Amino acid sequence: MSRIQARQDAQFIRAVLPLLSLRLIQQRESYGYELVERVVALGVEVSTGLVYPVLNRLERDGLVTTTSKPSPSGPPRKYFALTDAGVDALAIARAQWEQTAAAVNKTLEPEKG
Repeated sequence: MSRIQARQDAQFIRAVLPLLSLRLIQQRESYGYELVERVVALGVEVSTGLVYPVLNRLERDGLVTTTSKPSPSGPPRKYFALTDAGVDALAIARAQWEQTAAAVNKTLEPEKG
C-alpha cells in the first residue's frame, strides 16, 4: 500500500467511524475495545487510536453516555450507550450517508455506449 493510499484509507475511516460507532452502539452497549473488534469484524481495519477519540467526541457531544461495569478479566470497563440525541444523530448521519453513497455510486458507474 502506498503512502498516499494509506493516508486516503485513514481519512475515509475517520469520516465513517462515527456513523459505524453510533450504529454498533445502538445495536448493543459496547466498551471501547469490543467496539474496535466489532468494526474490524465488519472488514474495516481500525485501531484503538482511531476509535477512542471518536468515542470521547461522541460522549462530549452528548450522543452517547457511559456506564462503568465490572470486567471478568481486570478493571471495570466503560460501556457506551446511545442517548436520544445519539439516536437522532444516527438517523441524520444515515440519511447523509445514503445520499452521498448514491451520488458516488452513480458517478462510478461505467459509461454505457
